[in-house]
Amino acid sequence: MALLLAFALAACHREEQAVSDVAQKAASAEQKAQANATQEERRRAALAQIPLPTKSMYIGVRDPSAWLNPFLTVDADSVGLRVIVDDSNPAAVSQDSMLRPAAARRQELDIRLKDLPEALVALPPAAWHYGRVVAIIESPLATPRERPVVRRNVESAIQTLNDLGIVVQEWPSR
Repeated sequence: MALLLAFALAACHREEQAVSDVAQKAASAEQKAQANATQEERRRAALAQIPLPTKSMYIGVRDPSAWLNPFLTVDADSVGLRVIVDDSNPAAVSQDSMLRPAAARRQELDIRLKDLPEALVALPPAAWHYGRVVAIIESPLATPRERPVVRRNVESAIQTLNDLGIVVQEWPSR
């Protein structure tokens, strides 16, 4: 009888531990979800400082090199982010000359898809010439075998951008 009682107590204790572990995991998951929601709100608030896009400013842009806002080239394992920053010298004299070429203001970064929101939030307001709009294109260097992965990454990037309140201008692949 005593053996049966000891066995029942041990089984109840294990059950309590399992319930306690599940409760701790649920609390931890809820804390992570709240932290992510707060982070998402912080990102949206930072990007809200950038005005809404003015479509008339960019609708006529047909060449990717002429696009002045952030430009994303999505590949199978990374995202290329091209940004054109403003000239640090506002004087009109010698602007876009050999001494101050426009290409020198062009910055290109390879980032992971999951780091895209933080990269966009970190951009200076001067990088958003047309307002809160980003151009996106599938990498022309992707192999036919990589195309489905690249397309899924493009769709994921578009979803992320939409969640941040950024308008997406998708460019056709060449």
